[in-house]
Amino acid sequence: MIITGEALIGGVAVKGNGGSFKAMNPADAAAMEPDFHMVDAAQIDQACSLAGAAFDTFRATTDADRASFLEAIGAQIMALGDTLIERAMAESGLPRARLEGERGRTVNQLKLFADLLREGSWRDARIDTALPERTPPRPDLRMRLIPVGPVAVFAASNFPLAFSVAGGDTASALAAGCPVVLKAHSAHPGTSELVARAVVKAVEQCGLPAGVFALLTGTGNGIGQTLVAHPAIQAVGFTGSRSGGTALMAVAAARPQPIPVYAEMSSINPVYLLPQALAARGESIAQGFAASLVMGVGQFCTNPGLVLGIAGPDLDRFAQAATMALQPTAPATMLTAGIAGSYQRGVANLASQGCVTTLAKGEQLEGKGAPAFFKTSAASFLGEHALHEEVFGPASLLVACKDVAEMRAITEKLEGQLTATLQLDEGDYADAQALLPVLERKVGRILANGFPTGVEVSTAMVHGGPFPATADGRSTSVGTGAINRFLRPVCYQNLAQALLPVELREDNPLAIWRRRDGALGKA
Repeated sequence: MIITGEALIGGVAVKGNGGSFKAMNPADAAAMEPDFHMVDAAQIDQACSLAGAAFDTFRATTDADRASFLEAIGAQIMALGDTLIERAMAESGLPRARLEGERGRTVNQLKLFADLLREGSWRDARIDTALPERTPPRPDLRMRLIPVGPVAVFAASNFPLAFSVAGGDTASALAAGCPVVLKAHSAHPGTSELVARAVVKAVEQCGLPAGVFALLTGTGNGIGQTLVAHPAIQAVGFTGSRSGGTALMAVAAARPQPIPVYAEMSSINPVYLLPQALAARGESIAQGFAASLVMGVGQFCTNPGLVLGIAGPDLDRFAQAATMALQPTAPATMLTAGIAGSYQRGVANLASQGCVTTLAKGEQLEGKGAPAFFKTSAASFLGEHALHEEVFGPASLLVACKDVAEMRAITEKLEGQLTATLQLDEGDYADAQALLPVLERKVGRILANGFPTGVEVSTAMVHGGPFPATADGRSTSVGTGAINRFLRPVCYQNLAQALLPVELREDNPLAIWRRRDGALGKA
């Protein structure tokens, strides 16, 4: 498949009218062909208007038909073969094995949502039958979830496949029955075009309206803000920086009709070294921590950017082992020059703090990230908010606490997080129980004896958390629960059976509903 640098609107390749830009190879800063053309306001309006026009037809498709559509997207992505992987390698600096794994994750999450659609309970159908003999009488009440409307999705820089054009936001929105207008990330526009063309092929193959999917190309903030402000758009999926996410939230809130923005933004993912585990296996924990920290040059939203332990010889041994494990790691190419520059500024800022000791800091080369490991006291961490800020890359801060009570005090002061990890043995359970109530208020996923990098795509996964981890802590962007972001409830009161949606009718043998007593049943 040839990359042309065009947007895809209404199933047609369109040359943007807003200027042009090139993809850059982060390994050597070389510009790549072809020129990519930026869409203008009229073209954004066209894509959104087509999505709005396609909505009622798309949401009326059967669950089985949408499941087949998702699987067709996966098949078209796999059909791209090495063309996709090689372009993604060139645009991201990521190795082949990582991108092949990410492609597999992308296809598998499409299949996961296809399975959810075929299973049917995602609509959360509920039935309260009429009670005419009651005083006052109760009407017949039936509820289901329906799609909200066209969704604006923003591709992420750090996952050019799994959180991008056909990633989790797009998969869950399409599964819900929502058309998607996608803003490609300017760091990997060729990768985005290839996958977008695969989605368009699947739209054609399945006989769906062309407005079900559009790809918008360009740089800067203007395209995204115009997209979110468009009246046809009813929700937003975003993975990126806190500044980018909050800017979109402001645009969405200022609309005549405000809409939800599901933005995954910022997290330092604390790791708790509880005393018994630290004493028994601190060195091995340090090895695992170091491997997690440098994985993918630290460019994961679940990177372990904060470690808490009780001051003493055991924590000193952990710090020494982690420092030694990090030292052989050479600087590696980061996703973009901008990300590398921001990382290096964050490392320099930490190193300059008078209350911070540098344990390890590799040479910071242009466009690359080297591991950095720092240490401070609990008192300093509590007193200096700058130490709480995310440094996106392979950097982490070790905080020496007096006791578990001080760990809990720090946890109370933390912002919302995607994850928290407890390194513990059985003798630490009482300490863990003291931390868990606070952690449940602060994070979306609590791990035991592992590391937060690596997010399983499954029904039970939560990839979210209180602000600023996400804009809405009630949501997840990974797992089947992600579909709920793009649904809303509708209740039907005293409608005749013939007028009800099929999944709420008594004579539908495939309907899955929930009675007033909470029991699942079939009509």
